[in-house]
Amino acid sequence: MKLKVLHHKASDYESSRSGDITKFIRNADPNLHPFERAREVARATSAVKIKAMFKKPFIASMDGHTDSVRCMSRAHKTLTDLYTGACDGEIRYWNLSTKTCTRAIKAHEGFVRGLCCNPEDTFLFSCGDDKVIKQWSIDKNRRIDHLDIDMMEDSGNLVDQKGGHGDISKMLEEIPPVNTFQANSALTSIDHHWQRPLLVATGETVDVWDHHRSAPLHSFEWGCDAVICARFNPAEPCLIASTAADNSIGLYDLRGSAPIRKLMLSLRSNAVAWNPMEPINFTVANEDHNLYTFDMRKLDIALNVHKDFVGPVLDVDYAPTGKEFVGCSYDKTIRLFSVDEGRSRDVYHTKRMQRVLCCKFSADSRFVVSGSEDTNVRIWKAEASAALGPRSLREKKAMAYREALIDRYKNLKEIKRIDRHQHVPILVKKATEKKRTIKDSMRRKEENKRAHSKEGSVPYETERKKSIFKHLQ
Repeated sequence: MKLKVLHHKASDYESSRSGDITKFIRNADPNLHPFERAREVARATSAVKIKAMFKKPFIASMDGHTDSVRCMSRAHKTLTDLYTGACDGEIRYWNLSTKTCTRAIKAHEGFVRGLCCNPEDTFLFSCGDDKVIKQWSIDKNRRIDHLDIDMMEDSGNLVDQKGGHGDISKMLEEIPPVNTFQANSALTSIDHHWQRPLLVATGETVDVWDHHRSAPLHSFEWGCDAVICARFNPAEPCLIASTAADNSIGLYDLRGSAPIRKLMLSLRSNAVAWNPMEPINFTVANEDHNLYTFDMRKLDIALNVHKDFVGPVLDVDYAPTGKEFVGCSYDKTIRLFSVDEGRSRDVYHTKRMQRVLCCKFSADSRFVVSGSEDTNVRIWKAEASAALGPRSLREKKAMAYREALIDRYKNLKEIKRIDRHQHVPILVKKATEKKRTIKDSMRRKEENKRAHSKEGSVPYETERKKSIFKHLQ
């Protein structure tokens, strides 16, 4: 009698060693899987829940400042160097990899209003309320524990009575700047040219300085008492965008002797940032709780209005990829936006963090750094659920598969609800509900007015044009 039986090799499904990964054999024939979509939806739901569970964006808090962190700048060629300025006139150098302060300088009398580095990362420039721009040398090999004590002992206050060296903070206060430029008014911001040795500083006017001259090369003025912020365009470095106290946004060209365009908004803009990958676009942080993205070729209408903040937006910075940017607000939160979306994709906050005054993306777009009124510099992950450290090939493939599933079924109601849900402080939640109630009331009032008026007498106005007051050329 002959019997036919199924026979499988044990080596096909058994591990040769106890620590090996279990082998699975799958048949990819779609005819054998009639419920493929249903299974993928279930997997996508599990994937988005896992993503929400692992959202832990906070990495570390670096303390050391004794006053609010007012401004910050990062190096162009390294990932770990960060420079912060405080309201007590102190500048600190930070190493993000070790999360330590490598140098502290008593730079200005009063607030430090702006910081920037030259493209070679050899000099740091700072400005403040004392009407002075100072140029500092960035020496990567010079640390707090490797200072040339003998060179600084002549100042008289670096050696204590017992013959030993005094407090490190006292030694650091005596470090002299490489160069000093005297301005005519209190300065509010500073930025460096992307190629040439030029600076733009704002105060009562927009002044362009050269490293080797004691007077500004250009001085632009367009009918306002104070200019708040100015930034060079990364692709066309002769262009400068600025925001002023008269609610205006100005565009200037170094090749001309006068401003080229001016846009008036309903409220004041506190900061401006150019998109590094689409250099004709820039984003401004406004007092009306919104951020506005404009195309410099057509300033009559905003490209996008980015909402979700419930307080004035104080700073904005683009990621080097140009696909997203970060904004910080007076409402004690940090929000990340995609350039083509009007709502934030993530919001960061802590119980102890106070009003956030400045924020920056890291040079590799993986991290966000913020400075707040509670004197702390905080490091966050740009992707809240991203895992840090090395990952195996199998884990990378599993994560890519889950992301693909979420992207494929992101418009399903349940998946969208879980993905968009954000935990916010109770004060922010109450303020958001109040803003929503006010907006609904204004919308109903406008609809009633339109329904009881002559046709066409109450025109529709797009959200992207509401905040624009006037466009001057």
